[in-house]
Amino acid sequence: MKPLLEFFSQIGSPFCLNAYPFLAYMSDPENIDINYALFQKTKGIYDMKTDLHYDNMLDAQIDATYAALEDAGFKKMEVIVTETGWASLGDANEAAATVNNARTFNYNLRKRLAKKKGTPLRPKMVVKAYIFAIFNENLKSGPTSERNFGLFKPDGSISYDIGFHGLSSAESSLLSLKAVQSQGLTKSYILILTISAAALILFLKQ
Repeated sequence: MKPLLEFFSQIGSPFCLNAYPFLAYMSDPENIDINYALFQKTKGIYDMKTDLHYDNMLDAQIDATYAALEDAGFKKMEVIVTETGWASLGDANEAAATVNNARTFNYNLRKRLAKKKGTPLRPKMVVKAYIFAIFNENLKSGPTSERNFGLFKPDGSISYDIGFHGLSSAESSLLSLKAVQSQGLTKSYILILTISAAALILFLKQ
């Protein structure tokens, strides 16, 4: 990856990271505290090498990336989380994929980002993250969880409320897919959803 990192450094690009505490927890639920993955109150983890304490997994994942970049010679490169999220529904072996956990993760992620602070390893580098995803991908293959990361359902209604007033009001302001299709306004509906999604991303970043 070093040639790619050198190119990023030359053009001033950040390193884009897809970080999923959900997937990390699912890979080892017996040894990972789910509260640590959900930004809930927990004793956290102490890193003896850096003498730093972590109270949530996302910060640890970001700092693991910063440490790797520094080791490769790119200490000043910024890390941006271009995807993170939690599935609201899963298969029988995906017990952590629930509406309550998804709501908790994304709600607490919002609070974490609103603090506009960095990580333990990079306290001056404000954490930036994008929620995956805006919509459930109902036609996607793979485990059930892969189709249920969205804040919205395919018909435009909300999957669950994360305490964001723009998201809460979206359900009442958007027409249902069936109603729009019956009026022959499918393209308009898609446009509305696209604009809503773009606006939501901007608000969640603030």
